[in-house]
Formats: sequence, structure tokens, C-alpha cells
Amino acid sequence: MSLLLLCSLLFLGSAILTGLFRWVAQRVQIIDTPVSRSAHCEPIPVGGGVSIVLLVLLVVVFCYFTDQIPANEFAALMAALVIACIGIVDDIKQLDVRWRVPSQFLASTYVVYCLGDVPAIEFGLFVFPESILLNVLAIFALVWLLNLYNFMDGIDGIAATELISVNLLSLIIVINSDAVLTLLSATFAAVAGGFLLWNWAPAKIFMGDVGSSFIGFALGVMALLSMLHGSMTVWTWVLLLGVFIVDATLTLFVRARSKQRWYEGHASHAYQNAARHYKSHAKVTITVVLINLFWLGPLAWLSMQYPEMGLVITLIGLIPLILLARRFGAGAEQFSV
Repeated sequence: MSLLLLCSLLFLGSAILTGLFRWVAQRVQIIDTPVSRSAHCEPIPVGGGVSIVLLVLLVVVFCYFTDQIPANEFAALMAALVIACIGIVDDIKQLDVRWRVPSQFLASTYVVYCLGDVPAIEFGLFVFPESILLNVLAIFALVWLLNLYNFMDGIDGIAATELISVNLLSLIIVINSDAVLTLLSATFAAVAGGFLLWNWAPAKIFMGDVGSSFIGFALGVMALLSMLHGSMTVWTWVLLLGVFIVDATLTLFVRARSKQRWYEGHASHAYQNAARHYKSHAKVTITVVLINLFWLGPLAWLSMQYPEMGLVITLIGLIPLILLARRFGAGAEQFSV
């Protein structure tokens, strides 16, 4: 009951804070002006993810001072504040990549340092043991996850609904085994719900880099925490975030292979092509939620029941998504169904 009350307060607080920030953003001109690749046609306030950042970190701080979160895990989670600050600067005045990426790597390195060695990963036939290499891979994974979540925040509602569905599913998986992850998952789902009231198509405010990069990074930290706690595996998280991971990674791969300027802004993700094809942001967003709930979610749960089969279950879950992303021209300069 206390968790339900907390979620209700966070939902309401997020809705109110997002509305207030929208009012402020309109007056101080924190605005996303559409360009040729934009999915919107009118200037829209940006940076609404500030409400998500503030409320999530408020819960983290409260839990630390009430001894619900250990000091090292608190420090790792608070590193997301650095990512959020970089994001808000980028929303107001585009930050040079030479500042942005090194800062992301420093924050990710700090997280792995705080949490200690990444637990061994089981591949079925062999185990990738704890090692410096695994720690380095975890740092790169954190940087990629925060950037891919940013890349996937390109149509109304998709980043917020992904956050809700992923965290509701993770909540179901860990509610009886991991108090910290239960609290974090419930918090993220609640604040994302309040923000979504303003971000559902047609969006009245965008999340911005401050929200999307913070979320991607925080989810990565949560994944590491769950692995350390033994409540979830890396394969469980790959499945839960499968739509975003497949679309962003395949798009980058295709653009790099075809010698496009993959490091520049574009609108050739599969979900963006699908939104243009169906002339609807909502249809694509709802489809992603349905894939999460009825395909990836059950497989994620299964990966926890049979951890030795994690890799196989993950491949079963992701291969259809790869085929779907290819059908909708992920990374292609020209697309037609």
C-alpha cells in the first residue's frame, strides 16, 4: 500500500512539474524548432524530462538517508545527475561532442568503480568471468545505452511509454526478490506516467536530452545493480529493452556500412520510417508497447526462470525484431514498404 501511495504521489508530482516546466520553457524559449528531419511541424518546448530527473533523484536521496540504499549504490545512481546536467545544456545550447562523450565515459567509469566488478555472464556453453575486460565492456554498454535511448526519442510518447512498460515488467520480475529495484522500477513507471500526459501525441512538450540520456544511463545502472543483487540477468535487460536496442544498433550499423555520416543527426530509424508510413506516432508507440508486454516481457521472465538458456531465449526474442526493423528500413536513406 505504501508503494502504491508513493507511485500515486509521484505520478501527480510528475504531471504538475512537467506542466510547470512547459510554462517556463515557453517563456524563456527552451524550444525545439523543427528542421527537415523532425517529426513535428511546429516549435515545441523541450526539456520536460527535468521532472523525471528531479523526482527520481529525490526518491534515491530519500532512500539513501533512510538506509534503504547502500552508499556505493547511491553514488552510482547519483552519477546520472551528471548525465542530466549535460543533457539540459545540450537542450539549451547544443554541446560539442568532444565535451559530451568524454563526460559520459567518465560517469560510466565512476559507476563501475562504485559498484565493483561486474558479475560473470553466462552464455550457456561457457561463462564470461569477472574481469577487467567485462568492466570495460560495461562502461561502453552504459555509454551506448544512454545514447541509444536518446536516439529512440524521436516521436511523441515512445520514450515515456518504453520507460513505463520496461519498468512495470521489471517490477513484476523483482518485486519479491529485490527491494531496491522494486522501488526504482515503480518510481520510474510512475513519473513516466505523469510526464506522458503531456507527451502523448500530439506532444505538448518533449523529454529532451536531459530526460532521454538520464533515463538510458539510469536503466543501465539499474541493470548492473540487478546483476549484482542476483535478481535479474543481462539477458533479461536486453530483452526488456529489445525494441530500442535492435532499432538503434541496426540503424547505426547500416548507416556505417553504407558510408553514410552515421555520427550526424538523421531520421532513418525503423520506428521513424514506420511513423511516416502509417502517418501516426500513436500507432507506432502502441505497437512498441504491445511488443514489450506480449512478446519481450514473457521471454524476459523466462530468461530468469532458465538463466542457463538466457542467450538462446534472447536470440529468439530479438531475431523477429531485427527482421521487423529491416522491413521498415532501419538506417536506409530511402525507405518504402
